[in-house]
Amino acid sequence: MAATPPAPHRSSLTLRDLCTALVSSGEILQEDAERVLSANLGADSTARHPLEIVAIAALTGATSGRTLNLDRLTQWLADWAEQDYYHIDPLKIDAPAVAKVMSYAFAQRHGILAVEIGKHEALIASAEPFKSDWETNLRHVLKRDIRRVVANPEDIRRYTIEFYQLASSVSKASSGPGSAAGNLHNFEQLLDLGSGSNPDANDQHVVKIVDWLLQYAYDQRASDIHIEPRRGVVQVRFRIDGVLHNVYEFPEQVGIAVTSRLKILGRLNVAEKRRPQDGRIKTRKPDNSEVELRLATMPTAFGEKMVMRIFDPEVLLKSFEQLGFSKEDRSRWQDITSRPHGIVLVTGPTGSGKTTTLYSTLKQLATSEVNVCTIEDPIEMVEPAFNQMQVQPNIELTFAAGVRSLLRQDPDIIMIGEIRDLETAEMAVQAALTGHLVLSTLHTNDSPSAITRLLELGIPPYLIRATVLGVMAQRLVRTLCPHCKSPSPADKNAWASLTRPWKAPIPTEFYRPVGCLECRNTGYMGRAGVYEILQLSSELVGQIDERCELEQLRLGAYKDGMKSLRLSGAQKVAAGQTTVEEILRVTPESQR
Repeated sequence: MAATPPAPHRSSLTLRDLCTALVSSGEILQEDAERVLSANLGADSTARHPLEIVAIAALTGATSGRTLNLDRLTQWLADWAEQDYYHIDPLKIDAPAVAKVMSYAFAQRHGILAVEIGKHEALIASAEPFKSDWETNLRHVLKRDIRRVVANPEDIRRYTIEFYQLASSVSKASSGPGSAAGNLHNFEQLLDLGSGSNPDANDQHVVKIVDWLLQYAYDQRASDIHIEPRRGVVQVRFRIDGVLHNVYEFPEQVGIAVTSRLKILGRLNVAEKRRPQDGRIKTRKPDNSEVELRLATMPTAFGEKMVMRIFDPEVLLKSFEQLGFSKEDRSRWQDITSRPHGIVLVTGPTGSGKTTTLYSTLKQLATSEVNVCTIEDPIEMVEPAFNQMQVQPNIELTFAAGVRSLLRQDPDIIMIGEIRDLETAEMAVQAALTGHLVLSTLHTNDSPSAITRLLELGIPPYLIRATVLGVMAQRLVRTLCPHCKSPSPADKNAWASLTRPWKAPIPTEFYRPVGCLECRNTGYMGRAGVYEILQLSSELVGQIDERCELEQLRLGAYKDGMKSLRLSGAQKVAAGQTTVEEILRVTPESQR
């Protein structure tokens, strides 16, 4: 093991100090150090932290054989300084509390950032572990102990700016005119002005907060943003990989102003707070890609709650394999959806990926030779290849009325957002009988239940037999992080509970979540679908009558080759993509 290099003579690290220490600890070779130093002789040493200069050189570690990126170099620096390494995860930091610990000028001057504030101790991150001239002052001001940690200099620089700018915008928005709780209407007037050519200064703070919120959500891979009023505060939460995370707490009046700003952007009625409203916003990210957000408001005991669903247009470019389809799933699904006419149903609870599946399927079917029309409530993603219409109950444009009008538009393929009632179901049947392919969704637990649901709605069995081609039930499961998942011995009991009542062969090993910087220590990264595809064969069609029993239909489907959701999930467990616990969490129990 290489000896620990001595502390540098200076409190602030120089590139020469760093290279000398890296060589003496055996991390890099002498010739690599000399190459880095000679390449940066004329560079401004204050422009970048020495760690960043070495990271840019992309040297290979002499002992590890891995590229020395900024995170690895920061961990090495922490070991050298005998301090803990700290990865700054913005989701886990109380930004308002952090900004109150010290002034922005003090944080910038010393290159430090408070990352955790306890009752008796404050955790302060720095990329200069040998510099301590600020400690005495800060300890005196905080009146608590200080524990130093070493963090990535890029992260410290970025989050110092973000956290303090946000805190400043919130503070100025709170203290501006109309910030008193009884005078909230002024904020709405300011926001109206802000959308014009000469915005009010206070309005600009709210605009900055909204811009930060949306950009932050995109950076964190959020699928939903929740803005929820509580007593005295407004809480912001992000849903990431299906799990909600607390992000920020705004003062009450700032939260109301943020909601009002978003309502204006979504063309909602700002003055109407008593009834739910829906809208949409189209935004452009810094990389020039467009992202759509669907807004939904709801009155609650503490005020107006807003949820924004984020629709990434890249989802439409994903292949069926990327969505989670196995080769067998894809073959069965394409066989069903390639028919010229009939009804194809996708079932599952809210948030199970039904819309993504339908859009991806339609995107593949929408060639220049066919006319694809949709009726949705609301339109989830605007796609130029489709002719999309939105349900508007206020002018009696319902799903059923929409399908009736679409039939006069010479369609080849019709997508109905959801079959909720008999009238819509009858129009779907009518469209299928007149030579159209109809895709729609239902809310049922599994595929066979969709057939009995249509019977319950009042569709005669002979019409179901004549029109329904197949049904797919689906769920979304979190997939294991590829950077840190670890093999573990297979658990026979867990496997048995997952594959019951089938006797599926047990894999030689499972994979378990570990947690790393890439997955925010959750062990999971991203989600994939598990699917149960019921293809109506002539034998199954013969079982659909007035006395149709769900269990008999399910048993017949299994005999015909349908894999249950749990069995489909078991394949993903065996392939090392997810865990038994995750499949059991999201899928209903298999019945046979």
